[in-house]
Amino acid sequence: MYDIIGDIHGHASVLKRLFTRLGYSENVNGVWEHSERKAVFVGDFINRGPEIPETISIIKKMVEAEKALAIIGNHEFNAIMYYLRDEEGKLMQKRSSKARLTMQHTLSQYANDPDAWKAARKFFRRLPLFIDLGNIRFVHGAWVPQHIDLLKKHFPDGKLRKKHLRKALKNSTVMNALDETLKGFDYRLPFDLMVRDNRGINHRSFRIRWWEPMEGKTFRTVSFGNKFELPAYTIPAEICNKIESYPEFDSPVFFGHFCLLSGAEIVARNLCCVDSGIGSTGVLTAYRWSGEQELIKANLVTAR
Repeated sequence: MYDIIGDIHGHASVLKRLFTRLGYSENVNGVWEHSERKAVFVGDFINRGPEIPETISIIKKMVEAEKALAIIGNHEFNAIMYYLRDEEGKLMQKRSSKARLTMQHTLSQYANDPDAWKAARKFFRRLPLFIDLGNIRFVHGAWVPQHIDLLKKHFPDGKLRKKHLRKALKNSTVMNALDETLKGFDYRLPFDLMVRDNRGINHRSFRIRWWEPMEGKTFRTVSFGNKFELPAYTIPAEICNKIESYPEFDSPVFFGHFCLLSGAEIVARNLCCVDSGIGSTGVLTAYRWSGEQELIKANLVTAR
């Protein structure tokens, strides 16, 4: 059985407190373990928090000891791409000021141990983009079947090998699949339309619910994981994105990424976002899964 843990972002102390609440203990080899259960980390281990190297060490030891599973989040993926070079040694992506700012906490904490940071990135490349165990699924952003199938073909052994990443950068379809699998769906408004939040700030894009169609809904009801409230008027049908429903009786999917300031949430009978926005709330959440196909709110466990 599995304990699915949301985005940690370098908060190792809170992670250890959550482990204690869940009945895990640290063995003589420094590995956190449970006698009957296994942890699952849904990505975003780095950036923002004060204990990034320790967080990576905990997760890496558990995965290597087969006491946990882990998938990559968009922050780890961005770290890999930040350093990716072509066959001639040239960076394949420009290091924007936004990318440097996002990485600042992580780079500063590894400043005195560049070898450990290199080993961490190597560990990230070995992590899968998603895990499908048949009766349960894990992904960082969104589970879209056509994206999953495409990524299986492009990364045949499930690892983010450099040669495959270089090819992906030249294929917009693969990059879109990577982006939406790791970050869910961002709805980009037409160029002549914008929405204004309750603080009077204009927005041209926002995160939306990836598991259900937009048609007939308001901007507010399709919004998910945004730090601002959207207007409550219906989205014109002609500008709705085409989104397929995640089947009600398909295998449960656990995901992170959306930084839910109101707490981790079961958003459908078989869908749960376990990211409780630790960077803002100080709260880390796990879902204790024991085989149920209809998820139960009481199985959400938190620590701070």
